[in-house]
Amino acid sequence: MHTDDAGTLAQGTMKLEAVAFRDDKTRGVDLVVGAGVLPGLEMEAVLGRAKDRQYEPATTYRGLGFGLKWVPLQSDTGWSAGGRLDWGRTRVRDDATPGRWTEREFALTALATYRLASGQALHLNAGRKVVKAQGTSQSAATWAAGYEWPLAQQLQATAEVYGEQRSRPDKALGLRYEMAEGLKVSVAAGRGNSRTFGRVGMAWEF
Repeated sequence: MHTDDAGTLAQGTMKLEAVAFRDDKTRGVDLVVGAGVLPGLEMEAVLGRAKDRQYEPATTYRGLGFGLKWVPLQSDTGWSAGGRLDWGRTRVRDDATPGRWTEREFALTALATYRLASGQALHLNAGRKVVKAQGTSQSAATWAAGYEWPLAQQLQATAEVYGEQRSRPDKALGLRYEMAEGLKVSVAAGRGNSRTFGRVGMAWEF
């Protein structure tokens, strides 16, 4: 899900994630490594690559990011709450011109999750991001709301809506299946802002 949950990996636990995505004419892959470094504290590193083929030649994006997630209040049922800080750098290459530039993004997000004993969960995010590129800086408020519920013992459905200041919201539906303990696959599709998007992912916690 795009919407983040108010939960962290247990101390000493790690995760590997791979996501292939399509967003209108852009296709790419993200790789994530995460670790629970302290109780309630998780660190992430992200590598990404994408190509936008709206125009030919395509525009290439290469990204690197780091995240720090702190959730001091965690509960199996009821409310959990915390926040996360993210920094990212994306190198952009326009193959139609000699254009090369770098975008930098900083984001601070508050996280809240309400869990039921039935396995259903509501996730709420609210934050702000700042993007700096080519000598300019832009900031925008961000928000997200997601819901997940079990369809079977190892299968969950997800629904979410999210967006940012000065844009219309994106909406998505998805499924998550636990193939084995700690190993999950997921698929999601949605639309918003006059485009469609989708993603397929795999996550392994160990």
